[in-house]
Amino acid sequence: MADKPLIPPSPSAQDYAETSAANASEIFDRDEPFDLFAEWLNDARSKEANDPNAMALATADENGLPDLRMVLLKDVDPSGFVFYTNTDSAKGSQLAVNGQAALCFHWKSLRRQVRVRGAVEAVSAAEADAYFASRARDSRIGAWASKQSQPLESRFALEKAVAREAARFGLGAVPRPPNWSGYRVVPIQIEFWRDRPFRLHDRLKFVREDADSPWRRTRLYP
Repeated sequence: MADKPLIPPSPSAQDYAETSAANASEIFDRDEPFDLFAEWLNDARSKEANDPNAMALATADENGLPDLRMVLLKDVDPSGFVFYTNTDSAKGSQLAVNGQAALCFHWKSLRRQVRVRGAVEAVSAAEADAYFASRARDSRIGAWASKQSQPLESRFALEKAVAREAARFGLGAVPRPPNWSGYRVVPIQIEFWRDRPFRLHDRLKFVREDADSPWRRTRLYP
């Protein structure tokens, strides 16, 4: 039996017919992007097998070279999209020299995508403390043990560091490390994309000059 091709074929007419029903509702009557995002994220929670809040985070270093990785959205409201990390990590270092980022949510089960672009700001210490305290204890200990993005000599070295930090804190509280915090992407652009038959997709883009300006809405060719 011949091997299956590495790249799947384009969808057939039948494939489109079976998947287009979920994306038949009208989206172009929305005037506020965060309400629409909340609707789509709620839909994804019921459809995606894992991590409906997963998003690709794109940053760039001091030379403008882009970088990309998956992170988890931990809060969202009209002020922006929040994620947490070690601030000494690659993304933290890049954001320190270029405080702008892009996000991409892709919900394969829904055939939908949301893209976000904007400036990045640090969350408050109170926000970071509250989220860190909500994490599992082992995750809090791991945040102290991991020198994120730095060279690691072996898995055993990481396990030793975790054991050392666990012994140091014992049964006591595990505070937030000084180099662990959150970032908020404050969007000036949010684009909603959803699959429609025969590549005639729906695209709705919201744009504003800055965080204090009103949103302008534009429909885009697919």
